[in-house]
Amino acid sequence: MKEGQALMVRREAYVAPSHFIDTVELTFDLDPVKTRVLNRMRVRRNTDLPAQALRLDGEDLTLARVMVNGQGTSFKMDGNQLVLENLPADGESFELEIFTTCAPLKNTKLMGLYVSNDSFFTQCEAEGFRRITYFLDRPDVMASYTVTLRADKAKYPVLLSNGNLVEQGPLDDGRHFAKWVDPHRKPCYLFALVAGQLVSREQRIMSRAGKEHTLQVYVRPGDLDKTEHAMNSLMHSVAWDEARFGLPLDLERFMIVATSDFNMGAMENKGLNIFNTKYVLASQATATDTDFSNIESVVGHEYFHNWTGNRITCRDWFQLSLKEGLTVFRDQEFSQDLCAEASARAVKRIEDVRVLRTAQFPEDAGPMAHPVRPDSYIEISNFYTVTIYEKGAEVVRMMQTLVGRDGFAKGMALYFERHDGQAVTCDDFAQAIADANPTSDLALLLPQFKRWYSQAGTPRVHAQGTYDAGARTYTLTLSQRCPPTPGQPVKEPFVIPVGFGLLAANGDDLLLELAGESHTTAGAHATRARSAGTRMLVMTQQSETRVFINIDAEPVPSLLRGFSAPVVLEFDYTDAQLLHLLRHDSDPFNRWEAGQRLAVNSALVAIKSVAASADNTWASVLNDAYIGAMREVLRHPTLDAAFKELVLTLPSETYLAEQLDVVDPQRIHAVREGMRQQLATALTADWEAIYAANQDTGAYTPDAVSSGRRALSGMALSQLCLAARVSPSAGSGRTDEWPGKTLQRFKDASNMTDRFNALAALVSSGHPLAANALAKFHAMFKDEALVIDKWFALQAGATDRGGNILPAVRQLMKHNDFSLRNPNRARSVISTYCQGNPAAFHRPDAAGYVFWSERVMELDAINPQVAARLARALDRWSKLAEPYRSAAREAITRVASKADLSKDTHEVVTRALAD
Repeated sequence: MKEGQALMVRREAYVAPSHFIDTVELTFDLDPVKTRVLNRMRVRRNTDLPAQALRLDGEDLTLARVMVNGQGTSFKMDGNQLVLENLPADGESFELEIFTTCAPLKNTKLMGLYVSNDSFFTQCEAEGFRRITYFLDRPDVMASYTVTLRADKAKYPVLLSNGNLVEQGPLDDGRHFAKWVDPHRKPCYLFALVAGQLVSREQRIMSRAGKEHTLQVYVRPGDLDKTEHAMNSLMHSVAWDEARFGLPLDLERFMIVATSDFNMGAMENKGLNIFNTKYVLASQATATDTDFSNIESVVGHEYFHNWTGNRITCRDWFQLSLKEGLTVFRDQEFSQDLCAEASARAVKRIEDVRVLRTAQFPEDAGPMAHPVRPDSYIEISNFYTVTIYEKGAEVVRMMQTLVGRDGFAKGMALYFERHDGQAVTCDDFAQAIADANPTSDLALLLPQFKRWYSQAGTPRVHAQGTYDAGARTYTLTLSQRCPPTPGQPVKEPFVIPVGFGLLAANGDDLLLELAGESHTTAGAHATRARSAGTRMLVMTQQSETRVFINIDAEPVPSLLRGFSAPVVLEFDYTDAQLLHLLRHDSDPFNRWEAGQRLAVNSALVAIKSVAASADNTWASVLNDAYIGAMREVLRHPTLDAAFKELVLTLPSETYLAEQLDVVDPQRIHAVREGMRQQLATALTADWEAIYAANQDTGAYTPDAVSSGRRALSGMALSQLCLAARVSPSAGSGRTDEWPGKTLQRFKDASNMTDRFNALAALVSSGHPLAANALAKFHAMFKDEALVIDKWFALQAGATDRGGNILPAVRQLMKHNDFSLRNPNRARSVISTYCQGNPAAFHRPDAAGYVFWSERVMELDAINPQVAARLARALDRWSKLAEPYRSAAREAITRVASKADLSKDTHEVVTRALAD
């Protein structure tokens, strides 16, 4: 760790900037080796604060000149800060000119200005602008930007920046220039420039107000045919935001640019979004249904930032969820609203919750646990987390639940009326939603509700239900607790909306009427409705009891419908009750959840048992009732194919591990593999029927119905190949024929989804035909970088049989197509192995941990952001059983002791060791 790097930044220490920057004129002479940057700013002192020096942030810059009002001035350097003291008197604005150079070609961190594939790109969020010029690099300093780009025309024919192109033309010596003016004030983290050999897809659109706008998607030559879906997604996003929230596109043009070297998924720079190619390029031959869905979601997300993040931005980085949590919620709503059928909306919701529970809940329980609005950090890049994004989105969703969809739209309108053009806080947003709905539960409970922003950890809601046949009542008692997290040993009660229903013996929803409740009014803590279906019970206390009357027979409770709050629900369901919910619940989420609970219960019994075969496998984890229920799901005549695929997907090894106090990764893997094998062999005939019914989806479209059918047929292939390995004679015929059929499917597929599903089925079953298919796949797509990323990831994430994956991963890193410097490629191999393949990574001989420590340190020297994310693979080391636990700690200690470790990685590993 370099001296002086580990400075803790605290939210409570926030002070307004000493100076404001009103205008910025940037002139770039672009050269990969030495780019010259002339920065002219109009600066004025913040007269609300005592007079003080102007301290400008800079990093990896060569300073050539500093001038104030056209005259040279004295300055000093304090670490990475340029300090100016002799500035004009109070209230006077002055011109500050700074001339620097930087080396984009050497910038492997991919922050600031860098070169990728002979083109220039920028990434300035969170603190990358300081790598371009000296500046007040903080989000509450908002300025108007004019940018002039100059470069060799033959090498860099396209010159882009934020805003509107106002002038362009030739210069001497084969160079040219372009001048861009952004009509909107913005913080420097939203600055962007792009220069290179690019081509674009262009679309003119008309807003509801009759204004014409130009949409452009820029890519490298040869990729233009893969941009149609991204453009369609952008058009859908523009239309949706104006229709749902009344937020129109506020620029003459909106541009997306794709690059293969990018640390993040995409970046919402005002009017010039820079994307990882992964979230732009798609064709049916090269992209799966999941890729198409992700592109739609990410394009929507970055466009929606144009208002929630750009027009209103964060006062400081502790407020990051103000833009990210809110915008994730908006992109989730966008994706659901585009679904034509209710079942597709439900599938989307389940998929979002699955990410939350498998990624965010472990974060909430680990050493990196932090509130949605953190209180401190060493490196802000480490807090672009699932807590900020996904949990933050759930907090916003609860607001909508408490005020209603129309009430939330009113709150959004008030938010923009109050704060457009400002840098504000999470409190400002919550206050606007509450003030627009003054009689809502949110308004009445706002101070307590905001604990979701200030308290870390996942609340646990314990429910207990009792039926009284004589009184014809059902009594529900709910209690809440939240485990301690780093720095927060004690938690106060949250406001928790709990969607609730009661099912009769025939599966119908019962009428829900609370004792003592008027038929026309209800208290603030209950939905104002007396009807069959779902009631929203709003918890505010540590423990609460509600009595429902006129219940003629013992019902089955359906709790937390729609996953109405990001909590762990504890209810002692019987298997019979769960099977009843799986068959009948009108809430799709809880229908799916019932199947998951049945599977988890069976898995935990097996994991905790002492009985196992000699080779650590389990042959009969699942009981007949569960297998019969899964058969019913597969045979159900009206259930959506995508929903069936979700129900039949077993809980992940990561999710199962979180249900245990002590984790033996090999045992978890063996139990889950036993469950997979049971489903494969016991339902072989059904898998054959499912494949036959869903293998042909007609002409390719990535719509929800067709995608669901492909997902289910892909699952069927995977199960049939697995059955062929463990029970060649099961089913209606010989299952050992299925690997050959799967290879033929791989060869004949007309789209990437079907082709990759077939390839994955062969690889996951460990069949010898997989090697042939992998070689053929690489030969077919060797020039498609994103497809080769899939090829790498599939092998790094394959089922480990006999410790064969780590040697394979090491070989993959020697492949000619592998590059550690490309984040996508590094993640496809290293992150997939270390973070997505628990059984292969957590080896008894600790070789996986040794590999992890080597790669973290190697990546840290190149790209600290990628290294820090990889470092989190061992966040939950303290839960591991021995010998894994001691070996993991030793590996983390090895990384933490590295002398020149970046503060990004240092923060992660030192917090892990403190767990």
